[in-house]
Amino acid sequence: MRVAVVGATGLVGTKMLEVLEERNFPVSELIPIASSKSVGTKVSFNGKTVEVVSLEKGVELKPHIALFSAGGSVSKEWAPKFAQVGTTVIDNSSAWRMDDQIKLIVPEVNAHQLKKEDKIIANPNCSTIQMVVALFPIYKKYGLKRLVISTYQSVTGTGTKAVNQLMSERKAAPIAEMAYPYPIDLNVIPQIDVFVEDGYTKEEMKMINETRKIYGNNSIAITATTVRIPVIGGHSESINVETIHPFQIEDIHSLYINAPGIELKDNPQSLSYPMPIDAHNNDKVWVGRIRIDHSQPNSFNIWVVSDNLRKGAATNAVQIAEYLYHHKLV
Repeated sequence: MRVAVVGATGLVGTKMLEVLEERNFPVSELIPIASSKSVGTKVSFNGKTVEVVSLEKGVELKPHIALFSAGGSVSKEWAPKFAQVGTTVIDNSSAWRMDDQIKLIVPEVNAHQLKKEDKIIANPNCSTIQMVVALFPIYKKYGLKRLVISTYQSVTGTGTKAVNQLMSERKAAPIAEMAYPYPIDLNVIPQIDVFVEDGYTKEEMKMINETRKIYGNNSIAITATTVRIPVIGGHSESINVETIHPFQIEDIHSLYINAPGIELKDNPQSLSYPMPIDAHNNDKVWVGRIRIDHSQPNSFNIWVVSDNLRKGAATNAVQIAEYLYHHKLV
């Protein structure tokens, strides 16, 4: 398997290389690709150093799979060029997610939709991925009527520039370039991505639209507020869930004990609940603080945490690649 990683020197691209290595994906030839300023630099993979090449060279090498994490404009221009030479592109940007012709995949939920002719596959938004994994057992058994979401998202979701801003502020050091319009250390910024006409942000609309697309159900009522916090390690989400069918809260707990990709951590008596420090550098979606909502029927609250660079991006993309490989779709 010739595997390209587009954006190999970025935060998510670097994590993709780590995850490919950790999970022993059968890479016979790695093709790291980055912008012109990084061409010729080296990345480490499986104990070797590999030279970064250009997008043009990457297309010439005709990889079987290309994992893209280089931004929407690069994906829009170059994903079709890779697809034309027979490469299956798994794209981590927002460029293709809501395209009616492109599948939006979270393996625990809807990998069965994939076919050999799918040459561009979209990786969902990080905050969407962890939520649809956490809610899928509920969706299957009780149905989902309405979701009210508040997120607490790591600066790593913005990228290296944001991490540098946080760390510089923490040390009272000069900041080379601000990632946010305000300080992030000792602060909370209730804006992720740009605002749209009705006062929501694009990140909030991604969670709404992508969730409906992944579940294949436009009837779920969803509202979201997405917030950036001074944390490195993972995104957290408080979700109020209203189901279609009635449930017992004990059954909700039971559903999570053996659910794929989920780690249940929920014991208030011992102060046990998920935090970003638990999720950092692992691939689980952590679930806790499960409790009945007494204010309306068929409703409960849940707290969900996951490493946004791993399950929220790199690992989900590699899991898609694994599914394609094991089902002989590439």
